[in-house]
Amino acid sequence: MLETACAQINAWSQAWPNERFVLAINVSARQFRHPDFVSQVRELLQRSGVAAERLKLELTESVILDDIDDAIRKMSALRSLGIGFSMDDFGTGYSSLSYLKRLPLDQLKIDQSFVRDIDTDPGDKVIVQTIIGMGCNLGLHVIAEGVENDAQVEFLEKQGCHAFQGYLFSRPLPADEFARKLLAG
Repeated sequence: MLETACAQINAWSQAWPNERFVLAINVSARQFRHPDFVSQVRELLQRSGVAAERLKLELTESVILDDIDDAIRKMSALRSLGIGFSMDDFGTGYSSLSYLKRLPLDQLKIDQSFVRDIDTDPGDKVIVQTIIGMGCNLGLHVIAEGVENDAQVEFLEKQGCHAFQGYLFSRPLPADEFARKLLAG
């Protein structure tokens, strides 16, 4: 998966040399826990010629919290190369807040299960407000996943969230179709 991501970054970099984009990819628990994960990523970046700043790795809470000290070591080593990190599906795992200040994260990704009903469920509203406030106060970017309507966008923007992912914008697309859609405006 990482090789495919690096190949795609290279293709887009050639097609749009003046654009600054970052490709985020999910890393599986098995992949991340591999003892040679850091060296494999480092070698892949060197081999592919991809700028590490163009790559963001998305990890779930359960992957990180399984062995937090090992996770911090690996994330710090990869971050020193320029790779960014996003905590995927935030709020659905163990949600231990003590690790947030220790992890070299760039972004929290609010799980769609909280976003889905923010216009009708007061509890989800409070959870989303709290995640956005906490993330912003910790200096993290916050992205909401599962955004499907304008009311959700309006609420999220008012709370300070300015990055969205969901069917309101597009269904998942193959890379070539995504590029065509991007070029179309």
